Amino acid sequence: MIFAGLLGLLSALFADSAAPDAPKEGVRVMTVEERLIIRVPVAPHPRRRIHWEEGDDGPKCLQADTLAGAFLSGPDTVDFILRGRQFVRARLDSDCEGLDFYGGFYVQPQDRRICAKRDSISVRAGGSCRIVKFHTLTPQFER
Repeated sequence: MIFAGLLGLLSALFADSAAPDAPKEGVRVMTVEERLIIRVPVAPHPRRRIHWEEGDDGPKCLQADTLAGAFLSGPDTVDFILRGRQFVRARLDSDCEGLDFYGGFYVQPQDRRICAKRDSISVRAGGSCRIVKFHTLTPQFER
């Protein structure tokens, strides 16, 4: 079957739990020719008086259905917004040039999980960057 299913826009399902500055377009998960493709829209990180404290520990994998969006946090990092307003930073193996040019990227995991040391972010302008590690993020509000 060429088009096995479309899970739809996750942003509609998670509108209340996404960050207020989350990208307007939601994460899309679909299966085409038995390949899972996740399109994640990105936006610049909000310019608020928040410092993000990066923890040493992070999950090895993220479930695809928990993604609500992503922010660019640097040329080699992407901050994922998860349901329940949790944030996880993905460290990439190199600078992902063009990550912010088209406003999104793709991930094609082997299963419904995005895993460090296994999966890569594919930039819409071409090229890819492997995810090295995930770190949990905790907001520290500046005064």
